[in-house]
Amino acid sequence: MNRGTWADESGHGDAQAVDRPDPNRWRALRVTLVAGFMSLLDVTIVAVALPSIQRDLQASAASVQWVVSGYALTFALTLVTAGRLGDAFGRRRVFLVALAAFVVCSAAAGAAPSITLLIVARLAQGIAAGSLAPQNSALIQQMFRGAERGRAFGLFGSTVGISSAVGPITGGLILALADGPQGWRWIFYVNVPVGAIALLLGSRLLPRVAPGRRGRLDPLGVVLLGAGILALMLPLVLAEAGAMHRLWWLFPSGAVILAGFVLWERRVAALGRAPLLDPRLVTETRGYATGAGLAALYFVGFSGVWLVFALFFQNGLDYSPLQSGLAVTPFAVGSAAAAAVAGRLVGRLGRLLTVWGLVGVMAGLGGTALVLWLAPAQWAAWIAAPLLFAGGIGSGCVISPNVTMTLRDVPVRMAGAAGGALQTGQRLGGAVGTAALPGLFYLVLNATHDDYRSAVAVSVGTGVAAMLCALAVAVLDWRRDRADGSRRCPPEVSHSHMHASHG
Repeated sequence: MNRGTWADESGHGDAQAVDRPDPNRWRALRVTLVAGFMSLLDVTIVAVALPSIQRDLQASAASVQWVVSGYALTFALTLVTAGRLGDAFGRRRVFLVALAAFVVCSAAAGAAPSITLLIVARLAQGIAAGSLAPQNSALIQQMFRGAERGRAFGLFGSTVGISSAVGPITGGLILALADGPQGWRWIFYVNVPVGAIALLLGSRLLPRVAPGRRGRLDPLGVVLLGAGILALMLPLVLAEAGAMHRLWWLFPSGAVILAGFVLWERRVAALGRAPLLDPRLVTETRGYATGAGLAALYFVGFSGVWLVFALFFQNGLDYSPLQSGLAVTPFAVGSAAAAAVAGRLVGRLGRLLTVWGLVGVMAGLGGTALVLWLAPAQWAAWIAAPLLFAGGIGSGCVISPNVTMTLRDVPVRMAGAAGGALQTGQRLGGAVGTAALPGLFYLVLNATHDDYRSAVAVSVGTGVAAMLCALAVAVLDWRRDRADGSRRCPPEVSHSHMHASHG
């Protein structure tokens, strides 16, 4: 099947939805972004409360680590399957069910009387969050077209970037306001009223569009993909508990399982059935493979540096959790400002925008590493602030444009599975970064007899090196586009061509 035929395969209901834009689409987008922000924020917000949770529930360090790593693990395991469920049974339905489950699990986590029940609630909360996330990008493709889609993806990318950066400061602020041994519970309770309001508004504003072809849900594909991701992520999420050296054999096992998943999906597609993740997304959808790879590499550095900064500021400079979060706020501000603008520019600049964005974020974070290494401790955070702001601007020109370019040529009927796979790559990259960079931080700390400055410089510099690999991918993709004689076609051109061919 040629690429043009593949691009034209969209569900009839989705085509109708795009031909008649929903009048509530912008208000519906705000609801989905709020829900997505909550689910992504909960990946990092809990980290600052771990000492309080450990003391209050009398938990071991290994068990309390599962409060963070268990959520990240089930989040990543659910993404692709939940995206496919949304494609098959309706994104609105899956979104609302997942949001309701997220609210209930947040309440259960806040009320948990023991560390065991808290971990169970967090595992369930991660499943709900992983079910929410792919519906966000799929609903954008369903509700928007043309230049509006670029702006909507800009807001979505801003949400992804900011939620990771502001997790520590949000957690620190909640702990400062909810003083006392039980204050950590409000980190979970705060999701309940926000989620309940989003659920009410979502039931009124999200579009009721008939799903595409339902077909079978490929149960063997679900098992193979889940087993492969679990094998790759489990050693990473348990790295701080010292399990990496005991579970190293899971990495090659996971690679073999995922290779089997690819072969199985090709067979399912060749038989004319609906696969869990259609191989043609990678082989025949322009920009998808490149964008997914770039995102995974970028999140290795992007996700890991925030834990390193928290360790440096809190343990090295004796900052409170709130002060530590405030120190990195300039990055979040710059990212928010740039992401919304980048969504408007991506149609004109294409991959070049992410090239310059990666250069900017690497310069900002690399400069920050040098400042924290060389500057006087009492002035380090202040001197680093403009560099972090510049890095945030660069990040805003990476995440949201890359999401747009990765997903905009994906057929709408496969938008959920494609968005889930993209975010799975981000979560895998983030797991590598959050295991490797803090581990390197402690390694340098031990080798230099508690030289926190050297530790932060080396670990953040390593994160920048991972971003350099992402830059190489972006430059190669940009040069390939130039060799083809044109930039990526703007969303409105791609979309109109799809529907012209479909007719």
